[in-house]
Amino acid sequence: MIRLALLRHGHTEWNRAGRIQGRSDIALDAQARADLSRLRLPDPWHRAELWSSPLSRARETARLVAGRAPRTAPELTEMNWGRWEGRHGADLLAEPGSGFRHVEDWGWDWRPPGGESPADLWVRLQGWLERLDRDAVAVCHIGIMRVLLARAHGWNFDGPAPFRIKRNRLYILRAEGGRLSAEPEPLRLLPRKDAP
Repeated sequence: MIRLALLRHGHTEWNRAGRIQGRSDIALDAQARADLSRLRLPDPWHRAELWSSPLSRARETARLVAGRAPRTAPELTEMNWGRWEGRHGADLLAEPGSGFRHVEDWGWDWRPPGGESPADLWVRLQGWLERLDRDAVAVCHIGIMRVLLARAHGWNFDGPAPFRIKRNRLYILRAEGGRLSAEPEPLRLLPRKDAP
């Protein structure tokens, strides 16, 4: 059995503005850098293999909370939102016929125009999961976390999610024999002893 801890990257200007980032490489903002520099991974996760998405907001989050550079995996790149990247979700919801939906109404096969579905993400992630050979932390994106947590919880993007993704928390999954399960409560990142 492998344990995998998922951590969402820190805030960016686009997050705070409600813009869809997807694969756009938007950096952490100054406040996120300051906040993350005061946090660290809890034991025993500080010794686990460290992975991140290749996007800078995830790589920098990993480096700040772990104190070392992560290995990157393209499979951990955020969901491709196609023509909706850079748009505001609220605007798309208000636009008649846009096709934009709340996550509770996606289903596995819903797809933004020119983008990826949750099912596409799952296909992309499976090979990376199978290559893990020891406990790991993966700093990634909310779309990646939703897909992995959905598989672990048996949720089909059909109604309220049985989990809530918050920042600065590790969501622990167990991977065994191609199956994922989730530990019931996330772990908080801890204050650094040397933080200002």
